Amino acid sequence: MTDVPRQTSDQAAPRPARALPALGRVMVGATLWAVLMGLSAWYGVSALDWETRGRITSIILLFAAGAFFAFPLGILVARLLTGRGGREVAFAAAFLSLAVATIGITSLIFAFDYRTYYAEWHDDELSIRLVFEVVFTTLSAVYQFAVLGVRLYFPVGFLGLFVASWWFARQRN
Repeated sequence: MTDVPRQTSDQAAPRPARALPALGRVMVGATLWAVLMGLSAWYGVSALDWETRGRITSIILLFAAGAFFAFPLGILVARLLTGRGGREVAFAAAFLSLAVATIGITSLIFAFDYRTYYAEWHDDELSIRLVFEVVFTTLSAVYQFAVLGVRLYFPVGFLGLFVASWWFARQRN
């Protein structure tokens, strides 16, 4: 009779359950990621000598909120993509996941704000026209963020993304 290795409870858990990071680490990481992306936005608008102080504060808060909510999703996806891969795979997964999650969630928050502003001119009742207005307003906001907002992640946010991905890869092995 052959010996079958026993699985520990960690190995027996489904893969998505094993990919869940510890809540404390996620909260600390999300807070640090939010501060870093807020600093990136501040640096970007300061370097461009752009907007008024009130607008700068709202932009910093937008980038920080997007980063805070994106970090847990980005880390979870990175852990799922990494699987049993090595450090190179972990680095690439974290880099891609954190970048896409951060830009995506921040642009969606921007789109909600954009939609709130333009809601005054949209149809009041539920109709096909309202659906078109909401869809195209959201798509316009996401496009506008891609054109104008993504540049505020450079150079500070990009360096932070590199460091966070390196840290994630170091934690994997």
